[in-house]
Amino acid sequence: MAEADQTEKVQTRKIQTLRGQCLCGAVRFEIAGAVTEPHACHCTQCRRQSGHYVVAAEAPRDAVTFLEDRGLKWYRSSAKAKRGFCGDCGSALFWASDDGDELSFNLGCLDAPTGLTLASHIFVDEKGDYYDLDDALPKFTSDGEAMETP
Repeated sequence: MAEADQTEKVQTRKIQTLRGQCLCGAVRFEIAGAVTEPHACHCTQCRRQSGHYVVAAEAPRDAVTFLEDRGLKWYRSSAKAKRGFCGDCGSALFWASDDGDELSFNLGCLDAPTGLTLASHIFVDEKGDYYDLDDALPKFTSDGEAMETP
């Protein structure tokens, strides 16, 4: 996701093991250990990559094990981060900051049940004009400022 500042406001939860994969199975992974509570990122890059906003959480990179990575490709999306996707089926999977030890993963690629619940919205000042955010979850702008919830 874009900046990590907003995710520092979310709590970390201990998860036994999460499993996920791309649409075709050319990228499969497991996450063992602590992950952050998920956030919905409404930044322009996430919306362009996914076609809508992205719901993601973070885990320490060393907690992620790739069971299959033959399709994994990385795209340099900014001067400070890259995005992981499947080069075979196109599934958007990961976001990684160059200077962090965490890996963001998109919840849409996880096997259920995840045990996770959406905790916040970030980059709401960049959200698409075709939808509203009517829930009572915390909302943060691209500079990390909290916005009022309805």
